[in-house]
Amino acid sequence: MLKVFSDIFNTLGPAVVVPIMIFVVSVALGVQVKKSIMSGLYAGIGLTGFGWVIGSFAPAVTQLVDQMVKATGLKLEVVDMGWQMGSKLSFSTTIGLSFFVFGLLIEILLFVIGVTRVFVPSNLWNNFGYMIWGAMAYQFTQNFALSFAFMIFMLLYSLLLSETVADRWSEYYGVKNATINSIHNVESLVPAIILDPLWNLLGLHKSKLNPETLKTKLGVFGEPTMLGAILGLIMGIFGNIKSLGTLTAWGQILGFAVALSAVMTIFPLITGVFARAFGPLAEAVEKNKKQDASNERETDKKRWFIAVDDGVGFGEPATIIAGVLLIPVMAILSFVLPGNKTLPMVDLIAIPFIIEAMIAVTKGNILKTILNGIIWLSLGLYASSFIAPYYTSAAIAAKALPAGAALIASFNLTARPLNALIFFAWISGNPIFIGITIIVYLVGLFFLRTKRESIYAYLKKMADKNSGFEGSKEKIFMEQN
Repeated sequence: MLKVFSDIFNTLGPAVVVPIMIFVVSVALGVQVKKSIMSGLYAGIGLTGFGWVIGSFAPAVTQLVDQMVKATGLKLEVVDMGWQMGSKLSFSTTIGLSFFVFGLLIEILLFVIGVTRVFVPSNLWNNFGYMIWGAMAYQFTQNFALSFAFMIFMLLYSLLLSETVADRWSEYYGVKNATINSIHNVESLVPAIILDPLWNLLGLHKSKLNPETLKTKLGVFGEPTMLGAILGLIMGIFGNIKSLGTLTAWGQILGFAVALSAVMTIFPLITGVFARAFGPLAEAVEKNKKQDASNERETDKKRWFIAVDDGVGFGEPATIIAGVLLIPVMAILSFVLPGNKTLPMVDLIAIPFIIEAMIAVTKGNILKTILNGIIWLSLGLYASSFIAPYYTSAAIAAKALPAGAALIASFNLTARPLNALIFFAWISGNPIFIGITIIVYLVGLFFLRTKRESIYAYLKKMADKNSGFEGSKEKIFMEQN
């Protein structure tokens, strides 16, 4: 049976599987069949568009970073091969496929009994994020029960973070009753909350570095399209610093500037199409919520969220600007951080996915997000360096890599400091370390279940301290008819 599932999902891919799941979930929630079909198509179109743009741009970034490495003479042992390799790996393992099948049932059960108020099956494809950690754990421990339990725990922990950020993400990105839940991206909520008081103490909440201010102060130079061209030009020059006198170098420099400008322009358009997939779902949730509650207070308590793909928020202006600005920063930091072994390459374009929770809780404060990103993703480089041997071993075992291949990683999947700590605690097999992770989770769950309204009020107050930005005027618009 697992082989059948592997063949189906590897053959169809996310651009087909996700629309099917959205159609099924939409119909189950009472959405008209016509709208459900259109929702599925919009999801498929959006994912196809993301794939085309990322597939075209990632090689250009990879080549440029490789040239920068050669220019500096540095040698970093671990190469970022992109999250796509991780997806392939996870669906090539027995334990991964076991979770994909039974994890769906567990996710439904957790929602039905009220452990979480996030409905995950609408974002089923991103279960591969749990599967990759389970594959690595099993490859090291050869303990199926422990590795499967570890994946369940990672699911629980990500749902805790997902529901915590849900109100902020839903309001900021303009998608009602929706939240992100992929384990590799929602983790960035943690540093955003922890570091915010420090940034406020330094007065960064007064910063007006946001899309609207950039447009007002810089005019055409503050537009995402122009910012992409300027940043692409700078990155291109750094990548060709030793050959600036050649026509070939300037061909690459100018070509990369246009390519990055295109990404900054096209991604918001694709995001708008992709977000339409979740419009009818969000409205159905709103309708059900009002029917189930007798008053506004009860409505807030019973409020639940649908899990959506991070691609919904990728093209939002503050998100893509902060994410693209972090690309050269993280590339350079990987060269200079002592002890780092990871060279981020293919997944650099995925940084906007990673920082969505940071953007949401800081209300689009680009300066705070960049600083949060620098600190957390720098720690992530070290996490990835330590995780790389396990990731590579799992890839070889799954025949996704040939034996004897160089160390690989995924900057998006493995450069996650908190996920890495939990991973090492569980694969140690030490009941004390595992117990600590479980206790921390249970404490967090207790507060979320008993104090959710207070938590949401605190995060709203925290976000509202950021001055001069009420959210981007270029929100994700969804047609509801």
